[in-house]
Amino acid sequence: MEKPPIYLYTDGASSGNPGPGGYGVVLKCAGHELELSGGFARTTNNRMELLAVIAGLEAIRWKNAEVHVVSDSSYVVNAINKGWLFNWEKKGFAKAKNPDLWQRFLPLYRSHRVSFHWIKGHAGHPENERCDALAVAAGAGNAAKGIVLPEDTGYILQAEG
Repeated sequence: MEKPPIYLYTDGASSGNPGPGGYGVVLKCAGHELELSGGFARTTNNRMELLAVIAGLEAIRWKNAEVHVVSDSSYVVNAINKGWLFNWEKKGFAKAKNPDLWQRFLPLYRSHRVSFHWIKGHAGHPENERCDALAVAAGAGNAAKGIVLPEDTGYILQAEG
């Protein structure tokens, strides 16, 4: 029996680039909805945009799902739709930004049937606005409250490298 499609809405945010950042995810499938978010002490917007997609894909409970990722990140959407990611992979990620996250993403991507759709951010799209609110609250919002956020070790290694 064919499972219903999954709609994966994502957003990432950082207050400063780098700065405290977070990601937000809204997953919708057959009338069910799940929200996910997380934050880090020092990271970048692009890392959080990509991590939102990863967190959403990791939450899917079955393989070979039909997944429609809706994102306002040109970085993420273009990396897939324009083939940049697959060129980075062929070259061992030598010139890629965020190789740790792209390498985490690829097996998830390949275990499903994923399509990427770009939407304009901050344009009133309800799920995108919700993802943005989740991302900001998880990152800069929690930092402002004095909540100690975990380190984004991938960012630290990349910044030191």
